[in-house]
Amino acid sequence: MHKIIVSLVLIIYSLNGFAQQRDADSLINLLKTAKADTAKAWLQLRTGRTLRDVNLATAHKYIDSGFTLSQQLNFKAGILQAIIQKAGLFRAEGNNDSVLTYNKKLLSYAEQFDDKKYIGIGYVNLSESYNDFSDSENALAYALKGLEIVEKTGTDGVKEDTYALLLRLYFDRHELDKALQYGEKALTIARKLQAPEREAMTLINMAMIYSKQKEYDKAIATTNRFIEICNSVQNERFLAYGYSNLADIYLKQNKVELARKNSESGVALAMKTGDKSMEATALRGLALAELLSKNYAQSKIYADSSIAIHKALNNPENVIHTTKLLANLAYATGNPAKGYAYELQSDEFQENYVRSVLSKQSSDLEKKYETEKKEAEIQLQKATIKQKNTLNYILIGSAAALLIILLLSYRNYKHRQKLQQQRINELETEKQLTATAAVLKGEEQERTRLAKDLHDGLGGMLSGIKHSLNNMKGNLIMTPENAQAFERSIDMLDSSIKEMRRVAHNMMPEALLKFGLDTALRDFCNDINQSGALNVTYQSIDIANTTINQTTAITIYRVVQELLNNSIKHATATHALVQLSKQDNKISVTVEDDGSGFDVKQLELAQGIGWRNIQSRIEYLKGSLDVQSEPGKGTSVFIELEMD
Repeated sequence: MHKIIVSLVLIIYSLNGFAQQRDADSLINLLKTAKADTAKAWLQLRTGRTLRDVNLATAHKYIDSGFTLSQQLNFKAGILQAIIQKAGLFRAEGNNDSVLTYNKKLLSYAEQFDDKKYIGIGYVNLSESYNDFSDSENALAYALKGLEIVEKTGTDGVKEDTYALLLRLYFDRHELDKALQYGEKALTIARKLQAPEREAMTLINMAMIYSKQKEYDKAIATTNRFIEICNSVQNERFLAYGYSNLADIYLKQNKVELARKNSESGVALAMKTGDKSMEATALRGLALAELLSKNYAQSKIYADSSIAIHKALNNPENVIHTTKLLANLAYATGNPAKGYAYELQSDEFQENYVRSVLSKQSSDLEKKYETEKKEAEIQLQKATIKQKNTLNYILIGSAAALLIILLLSYRNYKHRQKLQQQRINELETEKQLTATAAVLKGEEQERTRLAKDLHDGLGGMLSGIKHSLNNMKGNLIMTPENAQAFERSIDMLDSSIKEMRRVAHNMMPEALLKFGLDTALRDFCNDINQSGALNVTYQSIDIANTTINQTTAITIYRVVQELLNNSIKHATATHALVQLSKQDNKISVTVEDDGSGFDVKQLELAQGIGWRNIQSRIEYLKGSLDVQSEPGKGTSVFIELEMD
């Protein structure tokens, strides 16, 4: 009954519809005061993605706004993510033509940006689209080509999506054992990521395979697990798939009442969420249940409704299946002539569908044949010319052979040199990374040691001196002038103790070690606000309950510390924004100010220790750094790091 469920590669969509709306409201409020920078573009894309399972039309508007702003800012990550999310919205609407267009656009932009990771994703997403158009040859070819790149450059989430796609492709090719193998790989990663939405999508697809293999107990158990996840995250749109799938399994077991009950639940949820394709599928399940219960009139109503929707969505395979159901219904009601007419109609639909698929394949084959034919004619002409000029070719060939040998020898020599230089560069890079790691580690250890010595050593000594002076005060007889000078000395000692503690805290803040990065950054920004040097707004998104390893946390803290110090010392800024967010398996940091700004080309010539420290820390963690600034227009720094 069902075609295996399609899920867009790369993007992880939360299935919690109610939570999505609450999250979207929070993001929309942030957008009201956001500047037109990369952080705002990212917020627009997050808002659109969050609204995907709530309101598709509104989601489109936010994704379009994010794409436009990313193009204006030349924000490559935003451009690529916007294209992927647009394709996801069109897939949810069943608009396969637009999905294919945007997947081609993704690969084009990825190649233009020379981004290996997104090139791999582009191949995998194109495979999705070719599979939608029943081009199984291209679908599998692009999927395997993408898999080779994704397994080298992709995150666990991208790998899981690719395995899930191969599950569906091998299912369509009736290679069910291979499909299940990739399904198990996808499940393993989904559970490792603790991503219930990914686990759910793979479970429902594996349930269909078990059903096809007539392992109905496994199919029911797997579908019930899918329904359990959908209920836990309150996603009604995907819950409809679960109920419809259960109805299909129960129909195969001739459990009509259970099939009817689950089909009714599927129809109600599909209508509520606006999923027309699922509504049509669930209606066909109801039509079958009513047919088996001999409620022929009601069965006809459901079947006609299902066909009307499938025709509107241009789903020829489903039109064929439901038309055959109408034929069976006509036979059951004693109308063989009408039943035969429906059979002819179903055959006609099937012939037209097969003809359209074969026509496209034939067109592709004809183009390939014509190309090969022209190539053969060119080769024949070359052979004729060669025969007429044999002697000349022998003479020219001898000279050319000698020249080729010399060129090949020279090229081989240059190639060996290039390989040697490449290896030297790799060793130098490794050496630099090792040195950077040692320097960063030594620097943090020295900061910790100095902070401890200042706080426990010098701090204790100064506090002891203060205590002794206070004790002496009561035993000394001084003139009023000397008493006043003595009090000023005590006050200066207090100020020295406070300043020493502040320096020790900046060297290694206790909040970072005890309470984590989010709390430490919030305290740091509050300290700057209280000092009056700069008005800093701090925001964190999806960071609560997120564990960040100490090396990454210290690196982010030091980078933010350095960037805000630059805003105070060099940019003469009055306001700044620090935003820390988590998306999938990545940590993003945005630091912006309204200072004097600068020409970003100057960074290539920058000799300052602070900027070199920032670059070396980000490179050490294999992160990405994007700086947007113009003189007089402030500065925006966007950093993205992979979480371990």
